[in-house]
Amino acid sequence: MLSVKEKIAYGLGDTASNIVFQTVMMFLAFFYTDIYGISPAVVGTLFLAVRVFDAVTDPLMGALTDRTQTKHGKFRPYILWLAVPFGVISVAAFTTPDFSENGKIIYAFVTYGLLMAAYTAINIPYSALGGVLTDKPEERVSVQSYRFVFGMLGGLIVASLTLPLVEYFGDGDQAKGYQYTIGAMSLFGIVMFFLCFAGTKERVVPPPVAGRKMREDFKSLWQNDQWRILCMAVLFLLTGMVLRSTLAIFYVKYYMGIPDFITTFVTVGMIGNIIGTSLSAPLARRVCKVKAYIWLQIISAILCAVSFFIPGEMVFLTTAMFFIWSLLLQMATPLLWAKMADVVDYGHWKTGIRITGSVYSSVVFFIKMGIAVGGALAGWLLAYYGFEAGTVASEETREGLRMSFTLMPIIPFLIVAAVMRKYRLTDTLVKSIHDELKEREKKSDSESLSDSEPQTENA
Repeated sequence: MLSVKEKIAYGLGDTASNIVFQTVMMFLAFFYTDIYGISPAVVGTLFLAVRVFDAVTDPLMGALTDRTQTKHGKFRPYILWLAVPFGVISVAAFTTPDFSENGKIIYAFVTYGLLMAAYTAINIPYSALGGVLTDKPEERVSVQSYRFVFGMLGGLIVASLTLPLVEYFGDGDQAKGYQYTIGAMSLFGIVMFFLCFAGTKERVVPPPVAGRKMREDFKSLWQNDQWRILCMAVLFLLTGMVLRSTLAIFYVKYYMGIPDFITTFVTVGMIGNIIGTSLSAPLARRVCKVKAYIWLQIISAILCAVSFFIPGEMVFLTTAMFFIWSLLLQMATPLLWAKMADVVDYGHWKTGIRITGSVYSSVVFFIKMGIAVGGALAGWLLAYYGFEAGTVASEETREGLRMSFTLMPIIPFLIVAAVMRKYRLTDTLVKSIHDELKEREKKSDSESLSDSEPQTENA
């Protein structure tokens, strides 16, 4: 059993990651349109182009980590090496240079591209680390629950403190305020990454990959049919989640018409996220992870549909519905990441090759594709409905925001539920696979020991 101390140390790594990830999810589109000064159509294209390019690097990073051998393990060293560069690049991405319009667009592409590349380089090893802390299936949901509770605490910091800190540091200059705020948060994140590195230990040691080519890894990956299902699920899940999260600020400011309520609204949603992730492990102990995941997607879609019929003036009810949606959707997140470790075991059982880094990185590839599509859709929808930063929204824009925030995410959530109906790795099957892999390992160790014993001639 892993100690609570180690689970907390692992979770602190996601606190650090989420300080940047949640800032990008909640504030970057708003920063680019309202502070940085580029159009929502350009923002949508920027999000899609950079994230698609960045997503391509994920499988390469996974294959690299599978081939890494150091005294600190395969995955932990990257957390140590990349914490500071990640923090520095985060600040650069939220800096507003005194450039021409075209110069600012180029700067945004370059710095956002570097930010996503740095996020890949540190987050792929961090995510894979969760699969090698323990080999016990029943511990995996607990590990991931700790991870996402602490990750959402990072999100809570972002939601509740970003705008107040921008005002405090900027003193009327929002561009300066964002730069200094991200600087302070990045420094905090660097410390959290160091604590994660120091407090964790890799225990599951996969077979060596010396002499195995990367194409063999990718071939083994493709033979893993449950991996393919999980990838499709996360693609559509993140599309819906990012679309809604990106539009939340715009919905409050321009549809509800209460910009001073933005911090409260996103903070309440983040509190729902934290409670939801903390309830994931108790849920998994009582209900099959697969069935629970499917129903949470369906209920999330229903809540979005109900939100469409709530007038913007009903602030309490709108906020309560956002809180419940956040809570239920995030209950599914630790279940998803626990499934990744199950998929690693399944692939090892089916093909004889264990490729932890490649599985996690390839799933993250589809997560980033979902982030790219969701972010791009948000920008394009704003442009389509005639959004103009800093002006009073027209009735067409307000209605467009209402539909985009409430109805559009329904489609991807229902697709996720449909896709996951084909997912076969139930709790019972996962336990059976785990037990068989243990037997294979014992048999292999026994044969190796027998082969190493000296042979004596019969008299």
